[in-house]
Amino acid sequence: MNKYEIALVLSSKVDDEARNATLERVKNRVTKSGSTITDIDDKGKQRLAYEIQDMLEGYYYFVHFEGPDDAPAFIERHLRIYDNVIRFLIVKQDA
Repeated sequence: MNKYEIALVLSSKVDDEARNATLERVKNRVTKSGSTITDIDDKGKQRLAYEIQDMLEGYYYFVHFEGPDDAPAFIERHLRIYDNVIRFLIVKQDA
């Protein structure tokens, strides 16, 4: 099992309920990939480095998980189609 981190930026234009529902969908995808979530770091609403889709702010989350080699590709396929996800990055953590 490898350790990974998802850096996730969610839209600031949606309400708390929709944002929480999107985060739950992301967590479900991670567990369906055969991975185990070890930590979720909620950084809250922060200013973006540059304007994305007419937004200057977004909600930042860092999801740490352990999973098989093919888990990032599986998760990425689904993150691309979620409406409220404006940016994401999955990186492998050093051992």
